Amino acid sequence: MSIKKQYTNYLLYLLCLCFTSFTLQAKDLPTRSFCIFDPIGEKGPAYQGMVDYKAMALGWGVKLDLKVHTNEAVALADFKAGHCDAVGLTGTRIRPFNKFTATIEAVGAIDNYDQMRKLVGMLANPKASRYMIEGDYEVAGIMPAGAVFVFVRDKAINSVEAAAGKRLATIDYDVASIKVVKHIGATMVPVSIATFAPRFNNGFVDLAYAPAIAYEPFEMYKGMGEKGGILRFNLAQMNGQLILRKSRFPDQFGQKSREYAYKNFTKALEHIVKAEDSIPKKYWVDLSEKKHTEYKEMLRQVRIELKNEGIYDSRMLKILFKLRCRSNPGHYECIEKLEG
Repeated sequence: MSIKKQYTNYLLYLLCLCFTSFTLQAKDLPTRSFCIFDPIGEKGPAYQGMVDYKAMALGWGVKLDLKVHTNEAVALADFKAGHCDAVGLTGTRIRPFNKFTATIEAVGAIDNYDQMRKLVGMLANPKASRYMIEGDYEVAGIMPAGAVFVFVRDKAINSVEAAAGKRLATIDYDVASIKVVKHIGATMVPVSIATFAPRFNNGFVDLAYAPAIAYEPFEMYKGMGEKGGILRFNLAQMNGQLILRKSRFPDQFGQKSREYAYKNFTKALEHIVKAEDSIPKKYWVDLSEKKHTEYKEMLRQVRIELKNEGIYDSRMLKILFKLRCRSNPGHYECIEKLEG
């Protein structure tokens, strides 16, 4: 037998030995159930991202049993009932478990993806770990889902004044959105993530709000047709968060998970930007700088109200204020120190 062949056989032997050892170790690891909300199901981006996460979790000491839910309310109910050891939900649903990170979705509080990236990086730092834990619940990762835009069935609805009296699909558990609807004088039509698009597409409502990643899978173009459009105004930054029952996972699992999520921020953002760029230009409706300023101030007032009502966390609002002002120190709210 040649030396080259002997060397090749030896390498194969080592690889086989390592694989066998890894398989035996994986069998000894505890299994934990992880429920994931993805409206598209197993082919959706949230679930597909968790497949890679599952492989990484083996190195953190846990075998994950992934369970996908197309209904977020069901995923949440299963987690509360103890059927899941961990769950992946949208940021607004996180409030019962961590008001601090739920406030990331505060209306008008994050201007762009650069600010979002910096925030997620800060929260992935071990020094921020104490803010990630409330009782036995731990936020184990934050991922961007994109800027939230207003979809309209008629481009004539291009201002707050024009939206007054119009029917607006409003997520029924989203306190902030309900408050915004009251501010603009629109008529609230309660919906869920499962029903907002069909109601918009069928003409039951005049307006709906969603990130660009909803455009294609939810067929939002059917509701916009030839007359509709999307207002190019960042209403909020939607995100997904992973919540663990801390006692069910090894020490440092949550920290390693947060760091992993941050390392994959760019990958997640690429899907978002691609979704935004794929929307036909004819649908985008640009607002004047004056309108942008007016609406930003309106959302600031909403944030203050919700902070005073105990819905938003004041600590997170301060962090978001500082991030905005670092990006644009000349903005009037920074010059006048108008936090909120």
